Amino acid sequence: MAGSYNGVAVPRDGRKINYSGGKYDIPDNPIIPFIEGDGTGRDIWKASIRVFDAAVDRAYKGRRRVAWYEVFAGEKAKSMFDTWLPDETVEAIREFRVAIKGPLTTPVGGGIRSLNVALRQILDLYGCVRPVKYYKGVPSPVKHPERMDVVIFRENTEDVYIGIEWEEGTPECTRLIEFLNKDMLKGGKKQIRPDSGVGIKPISITGTKRLVRMAIQYALETGRKTVTLVHKGNIQKFTEGAFRKWGYELATEEFRDQVVTERESWILDNKDKNPNITVADNAELVEPGMEFAPPAFRQAVEQEVKDVLDKIYATHGKGQWKKKIMVNDRIADSIFQQVVTRADEYSVLATPNLNGDYISDACAAQVGGLGIAPGANIGDGYAIFEATHGTAPKYADKDVINPGSVILSGVMMFRFLGWNEAADLIENGMERTILQKKVTYDFERLMEGTTKVKTSQFADFIIENMGAGVLSPV
Repeated sequence: MAGSYNGVAVPRDGRKINYSGGKYDIPDNPIIPFIEGDGTGRDIWKASIRVFDAAVDRAYKGRRRVAWYEVFAGEKAKSMFDTWLPDETVEAIREFRVAIKGPLTTPVGGGIRSLNVALRQILDLYGCVRPVKYYKGVPSPVKHPERMDVVIFRENTEDVYIGIEWEEGTPECTRLIEFLNKDMLKGGKKQIRPDSGVGIKPISITGTKRLVRMAIQYALETGRKTVTLVHKGNIQKFTEGAFRKWGYELATEEFRDQVVTERESWILDNKDKNPNITVADNAELVEPGMEFAPPAFRQAVEQEVKDVLDKIYATHGKGQWKKKIMVNDRIADSIFQQVVTRADEYSVLATPNLNGDYISDACAAQVGGLGIAPGANIGDGYAIFEATHGTAPKYADKDVINPGSVILSGVMMFRFLGWNEAADLIENGMERTILQKKVTYDFERLMEGTTKVKTSQFADFIIENMGAGVLSPV
């Protein structure tokens, strides 16, 4: 372990987190690197760290503490080291494994197009994890925000994040379009218009399966009952559709005894309800209108039914499947409707990158918006917890912004460390503060009878309300 990074000494009173065999070894005094963030990040971090330290102190009475260690990225790094993302910042996060950060500016011009994306790619943080739940008292545009309690696992390293583009009118784009039209699409009805820009979005077996694995493991560890694969496979069959296919493969290959797919549940339920049902009749119930289907399709469905019953009825039949995690899938545009109309039917969503980007914000909008939306980027052996909103520079250093996104990202971090008592205290304190209508300006303008408070005061009230009781029922 180096003695310093970016010229800042490593805390002597802390120990680093170790990782071996897929498991973290968390000391009672972990060194946690932090990036305070740009713009409003400075105010938010000052408030958040006081909340974190108060929760840990109250929960563990000195037995545990965080050894905070500042590392640099964004505007502060640029002014100090003339680089937006110093190599030693990345090395420090790699050394200490778990970090937390505020919002960062995206540099204008060439070079790194996003510091957040750069950190994810350098450390291979392939899972963007966004829990979205309702805290009582938070203003919402929907009638029943309490139905929302989902955790979104968004693939973080491919799809549009590693997409390749060619600008319309450039020689490279013209050459690519000619190749596609004359060679790859020759003889077909599809042709790309010559005045198009063109992009390619890769989705791989590796990227898909490790993301879905992370989602299912989380569901098992936390007692959640469903994992939904979100995709646009009805249109893009070999990328989005493959995400669905590979997700199901991973689930049934690696978690066979612990999961059931939605189609399997139909087959098993039909057999449970009528033990003497024939394979053909079972297939008719799974695929209504079978009499109009081609013979080959009928045979394929009947074979599917037979295979399911032969392979898993002994372990999943007679109602046993109801105790398993249900793995299902939904078309991306459909899920947008369903998280509004019946959000309580969904628990864990596993998505490709772009779908997850959209759905995360759409869900967050129902329960208070990005101001209190936490997030994390997690890989094998590394995790960075972060605010999900921007830097809002016009509000910087005015002590007015909502610090909830970073504070709840800290809650995620503490749960990741196994420090659930500290996490509970923070959530309890925040909910009580909102119920008391002591809120920052973003909530104050949407609520009646409120007291508008500063960023620092919001933290004060959260600390004051810690430990006042369990989270109130929704």
